[in-house]
Amino acid sequence: SGYSSEEKIEIAKKHLIPKQLKAHGLKSSHIRLNKKVLLKLVREYTKESGVRSLDREIAGVMRNIAKKIAFEEKYNPSISEEDLVDILGPYKFPPDRYAKISNPGVAVGLAWTRVGGDILFIESSLSKGKSKLTLTGNLGDVMKESATTALSYIKANADKIGIDQSKLDNYDIHLHVPQGAIPKDGPSAGITMMSSIVSALTGEKIKSGLAMSGEITLRGKVLPVGGIKEKVLAAKRSGLKTIILCKENEKDIKKINPNFIKEMNFVFVDQMSEVLDTVLGIKMK
Repeated sequence: SGYSSEEKIEIAKKHLIPKQLKAHGLKSSHIRLNKKVLLKLVREYTKESGVRSLDREIAGVMRNIAKKIAFEEKYNPSISEEDLVDILGPYKFPPDRYAKISNPGVAVGLAWTRVGGDILFIESSLSKGKSKLTLTGNLGDVMKESATTALSYIKANADKIGIDQSKLDNYDIHLHVPQGAIPKDGPSAGITMMSSIVSALTGEKIKSGLAMSGEITLRGKVLPVGGIKEKVLAAKRSGLKTIILCKENEKDIKKINPNFIKEMNFVFVDQMSEVLDTVLGIKMK
């Protein structure tokens, strides 16, 4: 189901480090990885919800130390954050990389995968045309239907949202979900798609540090989705502090260890109007 950063650090201390020490013929006195260094490894050198990548990165550090010992090089057994950069190179995943959104039409969603939660960028752009919707990014049928539902709701409620009808009639919308090589499906990106399209049509940026997950109906109701713990942990790993979910998913948040989510803010909604108010400050008339 995925681990929090705190859980990964404990797994590293109890299992991964002893395993890699043994695999590289090292003693615990040869290398020391403190909590701060392990946290940097977890947050900036791995992305997955599990610990396989973390195990590989720890092995990389161990190999470096084993080589130094073999060649009788002097070194400090206490590995610092600066040492990680020398050994493993610059961080692979910049901290807070999803926290700032720079363009209108970009929204951050939360996805569930077989290996845990993940972050999903959704981008919408406009071009002169006749209200055609183009969907790209290797999307499954359910996800395509969610995008169509989102646009139908927007068209039916354009006046209430504050969108000029002529803009809907005279522009095509292209909705893209990056990482096109990875298949994506399911209904949980519904509110993210709608937010992305409204953002593109109004020219307003979505608030930073925010992610969302929820299914939508043609009447604008927000429905609950699954994989909540995994999605929340993915958001936390990526520096996202505020998460929008269906009110019916509040019970799933209560099942998560409070220590893992103490710095996070949850907004529970019933209607798409509440989502647009939260992400864009739009008060539907």
